[in-house]
Amino acid sequence: MKITRVGFGAWAIGGGGWAFAWGDQDDRESIAAIRHAVERGINWIDTAAVYGLGHSEELVRQALAEIPMSKRPYVFTKAGLVWDENDRKAPAKRVGAAASVRRDLEASLKRLGVEQIDLYQMHWPPNDGAPIEEYWGTLLDMKKEGKVRAVGLSNHNAAQVEAAERVGHVDSLQPPFSAIRRGIAETELPLCLAQGTGVIVYSPMQSGLLSGRFNAERAQSLSSDDWRSRNPEYSGENLARNLKLAAALKPIADRRQTTVAAVAVSWALAWPGVTGAIVGARGPAQVDGWLDAATLELSKQDLAEIAAAIAATGAGSGPMSPAAS
Repeated sequence: MKITRVGFGAWAIGGGGWAFAWGDQDDRESIAAIRHAVERGINWIDTAAVYGLGHSEELVRQALAEIPMSKRPYVFTKAGLVWDENDRKAPAKRVGAAASVRRDLEASLKRLGVEQIDLYQMHWPPNDGAPIEEYWGTLLDMKKEGKVRAVGLSNHNAAQVEAAERVGHVDSLQPPFSAIRRGIAETELPLCLAQGTGVIVYSPMQSGLLSGRFNAERAQSLSSDDWRSRNPEYSGENLARNLKLAAALKPIADRRQTTVAAVAVSWALAWPGVTGAIVGARGPAQVDGWLDAATLELSKQDLAEIAAAIAATGAGSGPMSPAAS
């Protein structure tokens, strides 16, 4: 699969009422956002069974229904998180047992209304005692059976990726990566580059902090149903540092005649080994806010300025520039 540099992230459109929700969403706006992204050239959507406890996948199906087959984007989703319908706000359990992963796949195929999933990923390392050989072997079997085209890991570290690779090739890794959360640049990115594993990073705008539209007032007004209201990056000194970094991206955005959001996403895409970036949107206007990242390539000067801003603000942790990697 040849994917565009940015893909549509369908986490937030899952709506409210579950442990890691972004608050309530307008389903009509969510569907319009997906269709707008595809119309503007984005050719892949990343979702997960757990987003909205199935709701995100159902919305993806509705959005795809009006798109001609010849123009339909690739659909990526994930397995391994099992929720309790009787307690929808409880965190989902991380389950890697083969039978459970197979149930996840069948449920996702039904919700998405497809016969084959383009990329199927294990969402998190399980904590039910299932060894990596069991759940990764199950995903590899699904690929052989033709139920999925490619298989990957999400939120797995370098040691876990290496262990999976010994069982069978890891087509992709999906880790968090932004100018604030930079840890994967030390180990996971070089490893994946060396073994031919694609990397599609999520939260390149650090879930809105680097969008250029976030501020302290908005952080304080986040609803209790928005997981960010409980995250330390959105309060106190962390928030102040993060917003200073976002402000430092504005002159670069102005110089390149684009948005802060596009600069933030392009920073993640500038690193060797990064194949694509997942960017969320709750409506068509938000898509337009970051779409330039699909074609924007930051210069050495841009990257040096961002590295200097990271150092000056003290935001986040990890390597600061791909030039030094």
